[in-house]
Amino acid sequence: MIEALGVPHTEVELVLVNGESAGFDRLLADGDRVAVYPRFEAFDVTPLLRLRREPLRVTRFVADAHLGGLAHLLRMTGFDTLYDNRFDDGEIERLAQTQGRIVLTRDRELLKRRSIDHGCYVRALHTEPQLREVFERLDLARSARPFTRCLSCNAPLRPVHKAQVVARLPPAVRERYDRFSTCDGCARIFWEGSHWRRMRELLDTLPAATSPSTPCAAGAS
Repeated sequence: MIEALGVPHTEVELVLVNGESAGFDRLLADGDRVAVYPRFEAFDVTPLLRLRREPLRVTRFVADAHLGGLAHLLRMTGFDTLYDNRFDDGEIERLAQTQGRIVLTRDRELLKRRSIDHGCYVRALHTEPQLREVFERLDLARSARPFTRCLSCNAPLRPVHKAQVVARLPPAVRERYDRFSTCDGCARIFWEGSHWRRMRELLDTLPAATSPSTPCAAGAS
């Protein structure tokens, strides 16, 4: 009945029927009073919760074909985010189920699929407001690790000595920068160029996020 009113089950954290916690399998009777509450990420409602055995605390995402820009920015903030505009709904459902990923989508019908337990319907239309929305709704600030994940292939970044990559650097980068990171997935090299500075300005508009202890960057080769 909740989904018939247009609310995907992944948007629901707590259901009260006549003041008592109930699961999605509860059959309603005439006169029942039903209260439906959204996902609680900042509050522990475990003692009341019957919809899930335990909350999802390893924050990983899979984004649908319409949210490529958001996926890019989530990687920038350090979150494991799968994205491929060739993913169909079935593949997104499979990845969410087998890898414990939160589905990010603007398609309510996708979130109504029974095997998708964790999902977020993204209301904002543009990329940067989408990032702010997801950060606020899922309380991501404490888990963010900016510039620790490859923006292209999603693999973790690691610091690398300049001498190890100097032969692959453009001449201007070789002269101006000394701190570098590399991706073992796609072998790209990152440094703190102009793109890094623009992204740093965006991060400053988000809830406070933890900076990485190792040098990472967003210029790339």
